[in-house]
Amino acid sequence: MTVRDDVKRLMDLYPRIFFACHTRHVKDPRTRQVLSAHQASILDHLDDVEPTGVGELAAHMGVTASTTSLALDRLVRQGYVARVRDPADRRRVHVVLTEAGVRIKQASTVLDPRRIEALLRRLTPGDRRRGLEGLALLARAASEGRRTVRDER
Repeated sequence: MTVRDDVKRLMDLYPRIFFACHTRHVKDPRTRQVLSAHQASILDHLDDVEPTGVGELAAHMGVTASTTSLALDRLVRQGYVARVRDPADRRRVHVVLTEAGVRIKQASTVLDPRRIEALLRRLTPGDRRRGLEGLALLARAASEGRRTVRDER
């Protein structure tokens, strides 16, 4: 088997595992308010200290500024995001996470532990160990790859 064959196999297998184990909704742990995956993704891209420009956020997420603005309107109404004017250019608007936005960002996780447990219970102890060892190898290679990319910058 070649590395290309292995790439194809990993690309086939990974989505099946991800979709079996990922959380379906992100909830505010305090209010139980459910956020869409898109809203949660926006929160993941924001910070509570460093403001992010709306246009910059839109470009990064690959959507229009107006689409981003509409999504931000709802997050502002829900109290998860605050708009702030750029002190250097009052025409520009930035967004920051509120305390509630930080709470959701910290509480949310991509994977649902109950789904992972159900998946692992379907395996024998030996298969479970081998599967986790394989994932550990991939995680180590991913970490080493990130360090290499960072060092090349």
